[in-house]
Amino acid sequence: MKKILSNIAITLCSALVITSCKKSEFGDAYRDPSKVTTSTVAKQFAGMIYTNREYVVPSYWNYFVVQRTSVNQYTQAVGWANAIGQYVPPSGGVNDRWSNYYNFLTQYRELQKIYNASTPTEQADNRIFMITAAIYFYDHTQKVIDLHGDIPWADAGKLSANGGDYSSSYAKYQGAESIYTTMLDDLKKFSDDLSTISVPAASLATFKTQDLINKGNLVLWQKYCNSLRLRMLTRVSAVASLTSRSNSEIAAILANPTKYPLSLVNDDNILLKVTDVASDINARGFQTGLEDWNGNIAGKRMIDHMKTNADPRLRALFEPGLNAAGVYNGLDQSLDATTQTTLINGGTISIYNRSTVSRNQFFPGVLITAAEVNFLLSEYYLKANNDALAKSTYEAGIKQSINFYYWVRTVSNDNTAGALTATSDAEINLYVAKPAIAWAGTNAVKLGLLANQKWLHYNVIEPIEGWAELRRLDLPALTYQVDNSSQQKQPPFRWVYPAQEISFNAANYAAVSGKDNLATKIFWDVN
Repeated sequence: MKKILSNIAITLCSALVITSCKKSEFGDAYRDPSKVTTSTVAKQFAGMIYTNREYVVPSYWNYFVVQRTSVNQYTQAVGWANAIGQYVPPSGGVNDRWSNYYNFLTQYRELQKIYNASTPTEQADNRIFMITAAIYFYDHTQKVIDLHGDIPWADAGKLSANGGDYSSSYAKYQGAESIYTTMLDDLKKFSDDLSTISVPAASLATFKTQDLINKGNLVLWQKYCNSLRLRMLTRVSAVASLTSRSNSEIAAILANPTKYPLSLVNDDNILLKVTDVASDINARGFQTGLEDWNGNIAGKRMIDHMKTNADPRLRALFEPGLNAAGVYNGLDQSLDATTQTTLINGGTISIYNRSTVSRNQFFPGVLITAAEVNFLLSEYYLKANNDALAKSTYEAGIKQSINFYYWVRTVSNDNTAGALTATSDAEINLYVAKPAIAWAGTNAVKLGLLANQKWLHYNVIEPIEGWAELRRLDLPALTYQVDNSSQQKQPPFRWVYPAQEISFNAANYAAVSGKDNLATKIFWDVN
């Protein structure tokens, strides 16, 4: 809770050199809120995005401490040697991710405070910063809710706004469904606003400089907003109180693509790109984050599916083991730990392709991809019994996913894995026509095809989205070794709250303590 209460304003380096500032320069820019006199809406906007960077662009701590022994294993995006207590989320990772989110939230609150204190004219000029900041903030709020459920939210991060009064700044928990509903309400308004907004030339020039995500491209922000709406509306589509809203709002988005554009092709992917690996926005920590302690091991289910069906992503995403004679093998999770460890040490198990993934210091932070959007649309059309559009968007999603990972390799500054043989439309079309891939069968079978493709696309790159979809759909149907040594015998349905939150926000935590266990499902998990 200390992190919720801390409310630090960030004053950043010159707007002209923001992407090349050194870490020490960013650190020097932080100030006590009571002493800040020079912060602006524009600088605070960039500071908010910067604060959250290591949970967007691949980093050491996020991959090694947070995801290595939690979501990456729950989705079987990796293989690992079975161990005692392997399904219990790591306390260090849970604590850190929670703290990072509330540091991020605090920066957002400071942005709101600065904006609210400005003149009506200044507010009108800076409206674009507030709309886009909220879109980005809601994206990451959704992820935290999908991990924990109810969280302190509407009243969190307001120590500065409350004049430093701690007693009035401890935040109550808010229901996850209530927060989702508020965000969906706001995102719809933002989408409407972005379709008509007129940004003064001077404000737009500043926005282009401070916008680390879309570099001031307002159309991409529209696509980000609507694609995020599509993701969230799909996630709650089976919740009785939200099903009608989900269907009607998605239909409205699709009925007016000019007003509500989506990210449908890879040129429209929403990414936090690395432009200088010497800057603080880089993927330098990806190597140790994924590779240390055998974190970079391929799972049998994923490798077998890709290998059997000649998936063009196989060679882009994975490498054969050093002693595998060029054969791709995944680690079988049904084996005992001793056998698994022997196999791992023997060098016959595949790993994620180091040049495409872990040693690619230019690997971007992924926020929304065209593949995801097309897969979400395919699910909507499938449920609406529009099979033709369900098929076309399903196939488009596959093609966008394949081409995305081949593009990622082109920006890599590493060649450890050797040259990557390019794919082609012919190879991709052959893959799409494979019996286990082709759009055919009952609606239940087709939903399974979609779930497999989402799972393959998310892999270790978007594991939180992958875990959310796995819980929501119960697909693909993965098999886990039962951990009889622990009370948690299978992967959990959520993360528990961190110990620091229980200690520092005890009174408010008491209201949700009854839900605070690994068996409580997130509200959208109704299967």
